[in-house]
Amino acid sequence: MTLRRTFLLAAAAAAASSLSGCSPLGIVNALVPRRSFDRTTDIAYGAHYRTRLDVYRPNDASRDMPVVVFFYGGNWSSGNRDDYLFVGEALASRGIVTVIPDYRLYPDVRFPEFLDDCAQAVRWAFDHANEHGGESQRLFLMGHSAGAYNAAMLALNRQYLKRAGVAPGRIAGFVGLAGPYDFLPLEDDVLKAVFGFPDTSRTTQPIEFASAASPPALLVTGENDRVVKPGNSARLGDRLRAFGVPVRTIVHPGVSHAALVGALAAPLRLVAPVLEDIRAFVVDAAGRR
Repeated sequence: MTLRRTFLLAAAAAAASSLSGCSPLGIVNALVPRRSFDRTTDIAYGAHYRTRLDVYRPNDASRDMPVVVFFYGGNWSSGNRDDYLFVGEALASRGIVTVIPDYRLYPDVRFPEFLDDCAQAVRWAFDHANEHGGESQRLFLMGHSAGAYNAAMLALNRQYLKRAGVAPGRIAGFVGLAGPYDFLPLEDDVLKAVFGFPDTSRTTQPIEFASAASPPALLVTGENDRVVKPGNSARLGDRLRAFGVPVRTIVHPGVSHAALVGALAAPLRLVAPVLEDIRAFVVDAAGRR
């Protein structure tokens, strides 16, 4: 099947969703294989109703598997972990224990409160990885769009994980899909509210915290991303390399912002080899530790 045909099928699914009342993510999730994972849902990692998470465990008897904590995007104002079943399945199908948390959103919270939620979810993952077949010494942070920002801030600015009780340096690596890492000045009204415009500090930008102590990184973006410019990944990659941090930057030709994460779904994997990018970084790197 050609990329052209894959995009046509994705477009048809999205069009059908608008007629049927189902969301495009709902259609994608309906097509997700169910035999590749075991799922444990609605685990509390905090007191708020939004501080809940799901765990996807590869459907085999393996132990000491790598762990990924995945943060979804949504402009810090929308999103639900149930919509990302396709991500949990994708990673579990490649032998990765996957934790997908919800976290509080705008307008209930603003920067940096949602980062503290994310840090608490990571603390939970460290504390409970072995109960789900994972190895806490092989724990990676990952996100798409705003979620990639969250993962980057936790990976690069150690204060958030430290406040949550996670010792510095425990993160094995960071995977960013189409992340905003260096996005000032703010233009979007929601972003202005979330990040305290007009007094927005450079300390809201993940790139400011790159250092020689940063974990290895995989930065993946789409050439046709009009939501988060690919230059965000390029600039962060260059900054990390300047500090001697192992980093791989991948730009997939012809791929848009949404299609980049959508390519993780089983029906859309011919769009771009994003899942294999991640598997190579997480599974292969984890196996060498």
